[in-house]
Amino acid sequence: MYFSKAKLKLFILFFVTSSSNLLIISINCQDDHILSLPRRQVALFIFGDSLFDAGINNYINTTTDYQANFWPYGESFFDYPTGRFSDGRLIPDFIAEYAELPFIPTFLPYHNHDQFTYGVNFASGGAGALVETHQGFVIDLETQLSYFKIVEKLLKQKLGDEEAETLLSEAVYLFGVGGNDYFNLFTSNSSDLHFSKKEFVGMVIGNLTNTIKEIYKRGGRKFAFANLCPLGCLPAMKVLFPGSTSPCVEDAQEFVQLHNKALSELLQELEGELKGFKYAYHDFFTSISQRFNNPSKYGFKEVTACCGSGPYGGLSSCGGKRAIKEYELCDNPNEYLFFDSSHSSEKAYKQIAELMWNGTPDVTGPYNLKMLFEHSTCI
Repeated sequence: MYFSKAKLKLFILFFVTSSSNLLIISINCQDDHILSLPRRQVALFIFGDSLFDAGINNYINTTTDYQANFWPYGESFFDYPTGRFSDGRLIPDFIAEYAELPFIPTFLPYHNHDQFTYGVNFASGGAGALVETHQGFVIDLETQLSYFKIVEKLLKQKLGDEEAETLLSEAVYLFGVGGNDYFNLFTSNSSDLHFSKKEFVGMVIGNLTNTIKEIYKRGGRKFAFANLCPLGCLPAMKVLFPGSTSPCVEDAQEFVQLHNKALSELLQELEGELKGFKYAYHDFFTSISQRFNNPSKYGFKEVTACCGSGPYGGLSSCGGKRAIKEYELCDNPNEYLFFDSSHSSEKAYKQIAELMWNGTPDVTGPYNLKMLFEHSTCI
């Protein structure tokens, strides 16, 4: 199971037909007679890597290896490249839509901070939980946290302390990070290779733990996580092992399994340790594995990359702006599980977002995103 064994907290929802307001009674609150205020906007704060990056890397001093601000990225929905690593929208874009929020603005460029009451996207393509992962080219998780602290101050200046604290306590904090920390081991001569797999996973989880606890100290109570996808099945990983007869690279899969187990255990521990801590944990590994192993069941024809070159489309050449200039582009990204060598298509991301939003506890639990957005923290 990928969620706490603790019983799900029960909520009784009353819909008031005379108005559009939603009143919530939560028997998890300190006072069982408390009624929340009419439902209010819930902000979404996003941390992670290219899984969630909505274009922040467009505004940093980096290389095209860590950017997606060129064609054909964005072709299916935006009709222009936004910096998202896909042909269209990403998981957080759909979550925001389901939560009746606009696209969540990135922290950079700084001039759009008036929109920060909806939340902020700090995710940076290529980032890891470890500072050393692609250091100097991306915004690592620790720096993303420092940006969040700046936003906290801006919100207090704009709204006042009390209103800002309410916004932060009711907000949902979405994480998708860690994959680059492990992928980097297979593409570099990193000194981290001398650590055991378990030790290295512990370092990644340790940094993520610190970030979660820092946000909790600042009032965050509702957290959401996508665990790691099957990195060994990505075209970009498979192309590194051309002689392999396995459908996926097992060594990479072992890192992922250790990480996902450690993350699940961590969240259960934090639920018992931190008062009011609620979380949604989506089994991203299983969701992508199911589509990789049986693509037609989910409406896909190919598990290679739509955009790229080499075996499986696994060379990171999409758009011709990186080291390899020649690339191939499919006619219909909706037929492909992967848009480029490392990232899924919009169609796949939408399917995952739906599972995160209203999936059952065996897929996303103990809460799903819909539950986190609808229920007051009652603090």
